[in-house]
Amino acid sequence: MRLFDRSGRGVRLTPAGEVLAVEAARILDAVAAARARTQRAGRAERRLVVALKPGGDGGLLPAVLDAYRALPGAVEVELVLCGVAERARLLRDGTADVAFLHVPYEDLTGFDSEPLLTEGSVAIMAAGHPLAGRAAVRRAELEAGPVPCWPGQHGEITDPATLMQLVALGRLVVVGPESVGPHLRRDLACVPVLDGAPTTVVLAWPEQARSRDLAAFVRTAATVAATVAATGTATGTATGTATGTATGTAAATAAATAAEAGPGGVAGAVRGGSRRE
Repeated sequence: MRLFDRSGRGVRLTPAGEVLAVEAARILDAVAAARARTQRAGRAERRLVVALKPGGDGGLLPAVLDAYRALPGAVEVELVLCGVAERARLLRDGTADVAFLHVPYEDLTGFDSEPLLTEGSVAIMAAGHPLAGRAAVRRAELEAGPVPCWPGQHGEITDPATLMQLVALGRLVVVGPESVGPHLRRDLACVPVLDGAPTTVVLAWPEQARSRDLAAFVRTAATVAATVAATGTATGTATGTATGTATGTAAATAAATAAEAGPGGVAGAVRGGSRRE
């Protein structure tokens, strides 16, 4: 089997070589991540590292943290705020245990995940944009305008601060989940997109993870999200009622979940808990 083509003036990979290069990179990444997770697991102080972009929790995180801290045996939770493209990388390299990601924008290959909530889409634009005063818009109106629409264009830009600066300068319109609205700068406008693709906020973690602490955290988050959905608590204000209800509900299910994160991994424990309720 030939991996390199040395004909002509240079050397290039054959189709088989390209496949091997991709697979080898994945193996090396997996080995590095396993080493990082093993080193962290060997520390005397247990903790969970949660990665998210600013505002990327759909407003759920305060209630999730309150409910989780109330559980017996809850460990310290370290929050890592990062850019859009950094969250999945931190999971893959073993730096983070779990991350708030967004479907369909994220690649979940190699992850298990638990959906928490589904949001509508909004268009973020400069306050002086011709559509800024509208009650709602459609994608066709955004795409027909003179300002490029992200992520359809300039998808290589993933840093939130860079995106918002370009929006403020009138160089870009960003379509994203509605939970970003409360966090916007004053010089930006947020308009609902009637036919925008829905965004699902998920908690994601490496496949076959078996951490009992992680299982309890994910189960608690799922309980909080279900409480918010059932009580109609607005996105971005998942406190008060949601926290009080979820703390009591999650205590029993998460305790059982924490004891079960064995052969089936975190995903099996969390979904097993869902079937018992």
